[in-house]
Amino acid sequence: DLEIVIQSAEDAIEGNDLFQKHLLPYFDIGQLMFFGNFLLLQDDVDPARRPAALVRLKRYTGLAPGYTPMTELAKAFFNDAAKDPKRMGPYKLQVEQALANTARYKSGIRDLYKKYKIDGAEPALAAMDKQLDEYSDWIRANVLTRARADSSLPAEIYANNLKNVGLDITPQQLMQRAQVAYIEYRNEMKVIAALIAKERGWADPDYRAVIRALKKDALTKEQTEAYFHDIIGQIEGIIRREAIVTLPERAMQMRLGSDAENAAQPAPHMQPPPLVNNKGERGTFVLPAGNPEATGGKSQAYDDFSYKAGVWTITAHEGRPGHELQYATMVERGVSQARSIYAFNSVNIEGWALYAEAEMKPYEPLDGQLIALQGRLHRAARAFLDPMVNLGLMSKERVFEILTQDICLSEAYARQEVDRYTFRSPGQATAYFYGYIRLMELRTATEIALGAKFDRHSFNDFILSQGLLPPSLMAKAVHEQFAPAQLAK
Repeated sequence: DLEIVIQSAEDAIEGNDLFQKHLLPYFDIGQLMFFGNFLLLQDDVDPARRPAALVRLKRYTGLAPGYTPMTELAKAFFNDAAKDPKRMGPYKLQVEQALANTARYKSGIRDLYKKYKIDGAEPALAAMDKQLDEYSDWIRANVLTRARADSSLPAEIYANNLKNVGLDITPQQLMQRAQVAYIEYRNEMKVIAALIAKERGWADPDYRAVIRALKKDALTKEQTEAYFHDIIGQIEGIIRREAIVTLPERAMQMRLGSDAENAAQPAPHMQPPPLVNNKGERGTFVLPAGNPEATGGKSQAYDDFSYKAGVWTITAHEGRPGHELQYATMVERGVSQARSIYAFNSVNIEGWALYAEAEMKPYEPLDGQLIALQGRLHRAARAFLDPMVNLGLMSKERVFEILTQDICLSEAYARQEVDRYTFRSPGQATAYFYGYIRLMELRTATEIALGAKFDRHSFNDFILSQGLLPPSLMAKAVHEQFAPAQLAK
C-alpha cells in the first residue's frame, strides 16, 4: 500500500509539471457542475443527504459567502496561463463539443432538482444558467482563439497519459502485441460467424455481414431494460452453476442514461459507488442511447448495444462479473484506500472487466460469443489506433474507417471512439487490452504452477479481494499469498 501511495504522489507531481509546461488549463464547467450535483442527487443517496447538493451548487455559483463562481476561477486560471505563448490550447473539437453540451448539462441539473424536490434551488439554478451562458460566450471569444486544430499531443504528454492509465511498456511494444491479437481475434470471428450463418440460413458467412444481420434483432427503448435484466439473471445463474466467482445476494442495478449523462459520458459505463465513506450507495450500469454531436445539438443513435446478441458481453463487462462486482467487492468486503483510490487506473480496472467477459464467453450462445470476440477485437484495435493517431501515424479518417468497416461499430459509436482517442481521454483506451493480457498471463502462469490444485473460483475471489493492484503487485500477491495457500491444501 505504501508503494502505491508513494508512486501515486510521484506520478501526480510529474503529470502536473508536464501539464504546466505544455498545456493551457481549459475546464468544461458545465460537465463539472453536472457531475458534482449528480453524485448527490441519485436514488441510492440517503434522502437526508440530497439537500447538500444545493449547498454545493451555491458554492459553485458563488452565492455562498466566501466563494467565487467556478466560471470566474476557470477564467482566471486560463488567463494567467495564457500569458505563456508556448502553452498549447485545447483541441478545437473538444471545446465545440463542450459548448454544444452546455444546454444538456443545465437541463440535466434542473431535472435532478425537480425529481428530488430540492426546495429553494431556483436562485442558484438561475445563477448557474446565467454564469454558464456567460462562460460559453467567454470561451468563444478567448479559448477558441487559442484552440488547436490538430489533436496530436506533445510526446511527453501522451507518454505520461499512458503511464497514468497503468501502462508500463512503450507504445511501440503495445502496438505490436495488439496487432497480432487483432488478427487472431478476427480469425476466430470468421469461424463462429460461419456457424451462425449456416444455423440461420444466411447467405453471407463473413463476420461483418453476420454482425450487421444480428443488429437487426434490435430492442426498442421500452424493451431494453427488461431484456438486460433477463440476461443479467441468466449470467448470474451461469456464474453460480459454473462456480466462477462469489456473487452478492442483492440484485444488480442497470438503467438507461439521461441526455446529460450521454453528453458527459457517451459510452456504456458503470457509475461507481463512493469508495470512501459509503452510506449504502451501489454502483449502476448505465447504458447510453447515443452520442451528441458538437454542432447542431443533434444526437446520433447507437445500434451497438441494444440488440439481443450484443447484450451478453456488455453486461458481463459493465455488470457481473465485471465492474459492478469489482466495485461491490471493494465496498462490501473492504479494501484499503490505497488499493481503492490511489491505485485507481484504467489498466487495474478494465483488465478485470475484459477478463470477466472471457470467463463468460464459453457459456454464451454462439451469437453472444461472436459479439464477445468483436469486443475483444475492438479493444485490441484501441491499443494500436489510439497510439497511432496520437503519434501522427494514422489519420482520424482511417481510424474511423477501421472502426466502422472492420470492427462494425455504428458511426455514432465510432465517432465517440475517435473523440475518446483525440480529446476526451487520449491514451486511456489502450488500457483495456493491456490490463486484460496482463491478467490472463497471471491466470495462465498460476494454472501451470498449481496444476490440479488450481481452483478458478478461489483465484477469481482472490483477485477481487486485492482491490485495484497494479499488474506487478497483483502478480506478487498471487505468487506470495494465493499460490502457497492453494499448494498447502
